[in-house]
Amino acid sequence: MSACGSPAFKEAPHSGSAVLDSVITCPHCGRKKTERMPVDACQILYECTGCGVDLRPKKGDCCVFCSYGSVRCPPMQVN
Repeated sequence: MSACGSPAFKEAPHSGSAVLDSVITCPHCGRKKTERMPVDACQILYECTGCGVDLRPKKGDCCVFCSYGSVRCPPMQVN
């Protein structure tokens, strides 16, 4: 994992807390899986549990949750 957004997670504006679970959808096989996101770092590699493909962030995204998740990562939720 790499540093992401801000160095430490703070509460998301307006909601009082960030969403920590995100559903990652594999663009190769369509497998969906709910995963807990780290609050203090970006996850730059995710192995699909369906087809085994290693997912990496799309250009311009900080992590796999921002690219393939139903919810952006906690540091990006506060930005």
